[in-house]
Amino acid sequence: MHPQLIKIESAPDLVDQVYRSLLDAISDGSLAPGARIMQEDIAEQLAVSRQPVLQALRLLKKDGFVLDAPGRGVLVAPLDVGWLMQIYQVRSALDALAARLAARVRFQISPALISQGRDATHSNDIKAMMALDLQFHSAIYQASGNPLIAQSAQLHWHHIRRAMGAVLQLSTMRESIWDEHEAIATAIAAGDELAAEKLIRQHAEDASRNLSSLLNTALHPSPPPTAIPA
Repeated sequence: MHPQLIKIESAPDLVDQVYRSLLDAISDGSLAPGARIMQEDIAEQLAVSRQPVLQALRLLKKDGFVLDAPGRGVLVAPLDVGWLMQIYQVRSALDALAARLAARVRFQISPALISQGRDATHSNDIKAMMALDLQFHSAIYQASGNPLIAQSAQLHWHHIRRAMGAVLQLSTMRESIWDEHEAIATAIAAGDELAAEKLIRQHAEDASRNLSSLLNTALHPSPPPTAIPA
């Protein structure tokens, strides 16, 4: 006879939750580059013990989002524009392949997703904008039928999210992003592999140039003009 055991409810992974909470704050700019993160402060804000916070910070350090700091705590790592440009080069190639394969099966991207993306843009909801952008590209990865595309893209997606967060806070070109998404979706649905590949590659290249320009301006602002004596 089997013993009557009480079913154990699986507890959420606190380390993962803390990691994602901190990563969201880093990505949307709530924790800006150079901000100091104190273990005890985060534990108090999230109402958790210090241990999951410590483990989450170790993961963030391994992934390049925080750095050791003099004294206590860690610092949010600066944005490395050169590294981000290299990531976008890889993303452009992966997206082009995914779009071509998705067009081969005439994949239909939900119009509701495009509409939600525009709504998030109009409401200035940066977190929603990033989440919906990920949904759009992930849908194309899945439609490609090649699971290695999504796996490869996932390796650097967190860094892309952080770059997107910085750009969306600074850029005035948010609406054009979903215009481009809609054009890509139309080409894929029509089965036009060449157009889909060209449009999504251009989309990534434009995002890369925009990112480079905005971040270089933000990180290295021009000095104010020197007053000329009358």
